[in-house]
Amino acid sequence: MSGSNQQHRPLWRFLIGLAIVACFAVTGCQVQTGGQTLPNGNYMSDDVQYYAPGPEFKLANEAAAMKANRAETIAAPQAQP
Repeated sequence: MSGSNQQHRPLWRFLIGLAIVACFAVTGCQVQTGGQTLPNGNYMSDDVQYYAPGPEFKLANEAAAMKANRAETIAAPQAQP
């Protein structure tokens, strides 16, 4: 009985190796080669994400509040005790 297991072992190793290679071929992977990031196999069917352009300076409200506070402080200096 152990002799039949010995005969089938190379076949099983081949089938397992083939399954692993098939998994990588089907799923695709992102690869870096020569400083370039190459896409996975599904890059042509990926949906495109679009982000609408916004203000360049993200803290516009905070900057405006600080500017108003600074102008108010300069316009009406506090009395010296």
